[in-house]
Amino acid sequence: MKKIIFRIAAVLILVFTVSFFNNVKAQSSNTIEEIKLNPNDGFGELRKLVINNFDFTNPNFTEGVVNSDVQFSIAENGKITNVHAKGDCKYVSEELENVLSHLLYKVDTSKLSKNMIASTYVMPVSVRINR
Repeated sequence: MKKIIFRIAAVLILVFTVSFFNNVKAQSSNTIEEIKLNPNDGFGELRKLVINNFDFTNPNFTEGVVNSDVQFSIAENGKITNVHAKGDCKYVSEELENVLSHLLYKVDTSKLSKNMIASTYVMPVSVRINR
């Protein structure tokens, strides 16, 4: 009788262990790949469009240098989607989100190198606000 109980306990422990590791493996495979963009990465045209379309006249902007990180995705057709910005001034972040969300610009995904393909891109932006 002890052998039967021991075998059942061993099987239950084995099943629990296997299911636990399968769950951990499934969770780790769903990570979001993120690439932090730098000045020499081929997104220079996008940076210029952000600068040209940014509205510096908002009176709520914090004066001085405002640093932000803008996260976005690129759809298969090259359209910029899922834009979220975080930074020192929430109004600058909102303006960056607005500019990137409404651009009539598509990224030429065929020009991206294999190591530039990602789920999420992060573009650091520094804006100098002078009054």
